Amino acid sequence: MKFTTKKEIFPTRVQNFLRWSQRLLFLTGILALGYVGFTLVDARLYQVSAKRSLENQIQVEKEHPQTQPKPAIKKGSVLGRIDIPRLGISVAVLQGTSSRVLRLGAGHIEGTPLPGETGNSGIAGHRDTFFRRLKDIRKDDEIQLQTATGLFRYDVESAKVVEPDDTTVLEPSTTENTLTLVTCYPFYFVGPSPKRFVVRAHKY
Repeated sequence: MKFTTKKEIFPTRVQNFLRWSQRLLFLTGILALGYVGFTLVDARLYQVSAKRSLENQIQVEKEHPQTQPKPAIKKGSVLGRIDIPRLGISVAVLQGTSSRVLRLGAGHIEGTPLPGETGNSGIAGHRDTFFRRLKDIRKDDEIQLQTATGLFRYDVESAKVVEPDDTTVLEPSTTENTLTLVTCYPFYFVGPSPKRFVVRAHKY
């Protein structure tokens, strides 16, 4: 009769534990990649739908210009589209900055003027998706903002890094149309980022 010693049992348990750990990590990795892939595809499909919605708004505005006050804008509504030709950025702007809104596009920061209106309009976006290329922004780059009421063009004045609680960047500096883009910083930081990257542009 053969007896199994403790020395033989221990390596076997360790091997089984390592084998199952590897399988669990592999499965976790597959699920994580699948979620990221689904999120990216969902965002891209939504962008197509949002831009089509904007085109419809533009057409309606041309045919029936609204002279009466517009109703309150709902969170998640399509407000326009931002294009930065040199950087290849083109993203729909939605109302609000909830996690869902920022997953699907750029978000208008509530409490600032609507895109295209007089004042300093704030728009936020994720650094790891739509606003990633802002890292290469330059002074005098053109930013185009298309809304239902028209196309607005802006020149980049500056880009700087600020603390996350610095709200002065959203304060109007003049009575003219100003556009402020906000994203997290550093761009390749893993986890919650400690800073904000802010781009300021003025309408011309």
